[in-house]
Amino acid sequence: MNISLNPNLEKFVHQKIEEGYYNSASEVVRDALRLLIEKEILFKQQVDKLNQDIALGLTQLAEGKGIEGKNVFDEIKALKK
Repeated sequence: MNISLNPNLEKFVHQKIEEGYYNSASEVVRDALRLLIEKEILFKQQVDKLNQDIALGLTQLAEGKGIEGKNVFDEIKALKK
């Protein structure tokens, strides 16, 4: 597989090799891809958690456990003081 990098990314890769962090451009790219995978997993986990929180909130609203918007904003303003 061949990849093309813009000059800034190519310079960055070479800099990491020169600094001794990596032995080759392939190592830099593999590490970058691993980090991208981790980032995507974390993002998916955050989205899943947000969806769970939304579902919980909707369930609570359906059960009549909602709080008036004005009261929520009053509590937030009180926290800022």
